[in-house]
Amino acid sequence: MVIADIVDDATADAAVEMVCADGVEVGGEVSFVRCDVTDEASVQAAVAHAMESYGALHVLYNNAGVMIGDDDDPVATPLATYERTMDINVKGVLLGCRHAIPAMEQTMASGGGTCSIINVASFVAHMGAATPQVAYTASKGAVLAMTREIAVIYARRGIRANSLCPGPIMTPLLAKFLSDDAKRQRRLVHIPMGRFGEAVEIANGALFLASDESSWMTGQSLIIDGGITAAYTTPE
Repeated sequence: MVIADIVDDATADAAVEMVCADGVEVGGEVSFVRCDVTDEASVQAAVAHAMESYGALHVLYNNAGVMIGDDDDPVATPLATYERTMDINVKGVLLGCRHAIPAMEQTMASGGGTCSIINVASFVAHMGAATPQVAYTASKGAVLAMTREIAVIYARRGIRANSLCPGPIMTPLLAKFLSDDAKRQRRLVHIPMGRFGEAVEIANGALFLASDESSWMTGQSLIIDGGITAAYTTPE
C-alpha cells in the first residue's frame, strides 16, 4: 500500500504507523510518497513509486480534495477559489487515473488480475443545497461524470471505476468548515440518522469497491450519507 499526500514528514510518519497498526493482523507493507495531485510529474512519480516498490498496482483511491471557506454561490465565490477547487478535486482525479491506468494494464498483463479505481465524489453531486459551496459541488459532479466515462471505456479491459459519495463526515476538514453550532445544526436536521458520519464508515465502503466483492459493479455511485439523499422530511 502506498499513501500519497502533500503533508509534512511528521504527519506522513503518523499515517504510515496508523495503517501499519491497523493492518497488523492481515500483513502487507505500507510506504509514503509525497505527491501534489495538481502536478502531473508528482503524480507520475507516485505511481512509479508504487510500481517500483511492489511491482503492481491493483487499486487507485483518489481521495484528495478541498472545500475552501469562501466557496459560496455563483455570484460571491471568488474565481480563484473556483479554480483552486477544480484544480485539486477534478484535475487531481484525472491525473491519478491518467498515470494509474497504464500501470494497472501492466499489472494485468503480468497476470495480476483485475483492478479497481475509486474516485471520491460526494452526496452533493446528487442534490443541491441552499447552503452554497458552488465550486465544491461542481467539482464533485465532474468527478461523478468522469468516473462513469472511465468505467465504460475500460469495462472490458479489466478495470472497474466507481464513485464513492460520502455524506457529511466529521473530519478535520468538515469541522473547520462547520465552525459553529448553528452551521452544524443547519445540516444535522436534514440527516435522517441524526448524526454526521465517521471516517471508518467511508473506509468500509472503499474496501468494498476495492475488493472482488464488488466485481460486477462499475460506473456506479456508492452513496453513504445517513439517508440524506433518500429523505424528503426527517424524523422529529
